[in-house]
This record gives sequence, structure tokens and C-alpha cells, in this order.
Amino acid sequence: MSRLAKLAKLHASDPEDTDILYMLAQEHASAGDHAAAIAWYDRCLARDPLYLYAYFHKARSLEAMERSADAAQVLRTGLEHARRKGDAKAVSELAAYLDQLPGD
Repeated sequence: MSRLAKLAKLHASDPEDTDILYMLAQEHASAGDHAAAIAWYDRCLARDPLYLYAYFHKARSLEAMERSADAAQVLRTGLEHARRKGDAKAVSELAAYLDQLPGD
């Protein structure tokens, strides 16, 4: 059974688990299916807007799809949440990515 199939099975048993939603997104991104990855990151963030690294990786998928402006907006939203949460590491990583994003 593939990792994606295992994650799908886990998701079926607990569809609201944000870790599983995030892992499904990551698996799709790793396979190059960025549209599906973005949909899973969106589900993860809808469930938990403070799942900060979903913003980072959603932006990566958007950038891979040549949607840098959308990626920048996702990073800005993630930065707002990271600052409110007081997560200095996430703030640093999201800001660094935003700074190096083409066209921003």
C-alpha cells in the first residue's frame, strides 16, 4: 500500500485530523500534484488557521504553479497568524521566504 493510500485510509477514519490533512497535502506536493496539495493545505488551514507550516508549503505549491502573487499573499496571512501566536521561528521562516519570493 502506498503512503498516499495509507494516509487516505487514516483520513477516512479521522477526517478532521489536521496532521493527516497536512500530510496528505505534503504527499501530493511531493508527487508534483500541486493543485491537489493546495486543496489539502486549504482543508488543513480551514480546520486550524494556526497550522503555520501549511502556509509555508502552500506557498511553495503556489510558486511551483507560477502563482507567486498568490504565494506572497498566503505567506503574509501566515505571518499575521505566526505573529499573533508568538511563534518566532515560523515568523522568521515565513518572512525569509516572502523576502526571496520573485516579484515581491
